[in-house]
Amino acid sequence: MTLPHRSAGYTLSQLQAEGTQRLTAAGIAPAEARAETRLLLSFSSGLSREEIHLRPNIILPGSVSEKFFALLSRRERREPLAYILGEREFYGLSFQVTPAVLIPRPETEFLVEAALTAVKERSAPRVADIGTGSGIIAITLAVRTPQATVFATDISPEALSVAQENARRHRVDNRIVFAEGDLLAPLYAYGPFDAIVSNPPYIAPEAIDTLETEVRDFEPRVALGIHPDPLHFYRRLAVEAPPLLLAGGMLAVEVGQGQAEDVASLWRGDGLTNVSTVRDYAGIERVVLGYNSGYQCPEL
Repeated sequence: MTLPHRSAGYTLSQLQAEGTQRLTAAGIAPAEARAETRLLLSFSSGLSREEIHLRPNIILPGSVSEKFFALLSRRERREPLAYILGEREFYGLSFQVTPAVLIPRPETEFLVEAALTAVKERSAPRVADIGTGSGIIAITLAVRTPQATVFATDISPEALSVAQENARRHRVDNRIVFAEGDLLAPLYAYGPFDAIVSNPPYIAPEAIDTLETEVRDFEPRVALGIHPDPLHFYRRLAVEAPPLLLAGGMLAVEVGQGQAEDVASLWRGDGLTNVSTVRDYAGIERVVLGYNSGYQCPEL
């Protein structure tokens, strides 16, 4: 079914059926297509998802239908829903997202949990988030740990702009220092830290073309992986992070599927202690963490 154009608009049920059919034809699973259509209808009309479900015979104005069809066309091209809506929830908080940043994923919550555990007993912890993107890690840590001061870096000024807006949204911008630069380079004047966390690019460039369309064609490649060695940033963090950690401070990172043992072995060889891994919801080793036992931050 393809609805004919008309200025009078359509009922919610007509638009729901049309959207579900078109998204399913575009390769989205039927249950997801129906749920996503409802989100697009809610965004277009200002009605809640409950209202859409309970009042299917409401006729929407033509202008609302046109807005819905424009958004639906974007999703048909497999543009990520988060970019279309401009938001994604993470750890119970809502974050602005744009094509300048990766879309938050649930598995990153395990990295946040590791950091929260590491600093929860400290009176005024200092935490660094390397490659902050939209700021989800830094901001969540600041929200959940009111006594913490957080430092967040990214090489992309566009990403930092999104992160700063998210920090203002959650009213923690006064406790987060944002700095543009490569990995830890902007933070040498701010150490030492109780914890350093990062979700760095870890996908080999040749593997990006095998990813689903939403990721391959829309998310920023620089944040997915541009180095031929997928472990490149983990190697650098193993060398560059310990001098900026307090004795007993934690380094924790998110890793790709199958990378955890390689990263853990690498870190043990570079002197981090009590190196361990954390599995995500799917049972995949998703976080690697280790502790600095001997280093002290140099005088800066």
